[in-house]
Amino acid sequence: MFDLSDMTALVTGASGGIGSAISRALVGQGARLAMSGSNPDKLEAFRAEIQAEMGGDMQALVCDLSDASAVDALVPRAVAALGGRLDILVNNAGVTRDNLAMRMKDEEWDTVIRVNLEAAFRLIRAAARPMMKQRFGRIVSITSVVGQTGNPGQANYAASKAGLVGMSKALAQELASRGITVNCVAPGFIRSAMTDGLPEAQKAALTTRIPIGDLGTGEDIGAAVAYLASREAGYVTGQTIHVNGGMAMI
Repeated sequence: MFDLSDMTALVTGASGGIGSAISRALVGQGARLAMSGSNPDKLEAFRAEIQAEMGGDMQALVCDLSDASAVDALVPRAVAALGGRLDILVNNAGVTRDNLAMRMKDEEWDTVIRVNLEAAFRLIRAAARPMMKQRFGRIVSITSVVGQTGNPGQANYAASKAGLVGMSKALAQELASRGITVNCVAPGFIRSAMTDGLPEAQKAALTTRIPIGDLGTGEDIGAAVAYLASREAGYVTGQTIHVNGGMAMI
C-alpha cells in the first residue's frame, strides 16, 4: 500500500527538517525525486546523503523561490531531470518574518507572501500542464496549524498558510476532472533543531497544549504526504490533513 514506484516527485525546501523527512518518505515508497532548495551546498550534501542511504537517482535543483522567473523555470527543469514526467509536487518550502502587525515592514509581509504563497501558485500552475496531459497528478502543500488558529506576531505567515488552503480548494475543483488531486498537510508543533534548543520549561509548556503530550516529528508529516501522494488517495482532494497531536481539532 502507498507504493510510489514508477512515480516522480518534486519537493521544495527538501533539505530542511520537514522537507528532508518528506523526501525520505517519498523515496522510501519508491518515488524518483527532484529536490529543490536555495542553499546549493546543503542541498547537494542532502542529495548525496539520501542517495547513498536509500539508493535511487536523486536530482538536486537549486532555486530561489523569491525569484519569480526562477520559480517559473523550476517545474520544466524538474520534468527534464526526471525523464519527462512529474507525478507529485510537494510545496514545502517556507519562510517566516515574524513581527507584530503595527511594526511589520512591507518587506516582511511581501517576502513571506511571495515565497510561501505566490511561489506555490506558480509551481502548481506549471505542474498542472504535464499532469493534465498525463491525466494524473498529486499536489500537496504544507500549510500550518496557525493558518487555522492564527498566532500573534505572524499575521504574514498565518495569511500565507491560510491562503494555501483556500487556493488548494479552488484548484482541487479545477483539476479534479483530469485526475489531479490537490491537498494540504498542516503540521502543528514539530520537533526540530529550533525546538530542541528550547528550555525544558518552555517545551513542557508547549506540550501541555497537545493532548498526545509530545511534539510531532518530521516523519509524521512525511507519512501524511506519502499517503496523499499515493494512488490510493485518488478520492481525496481539496482536503487538509491536520497533524498536530490534537492541539487543534479542526
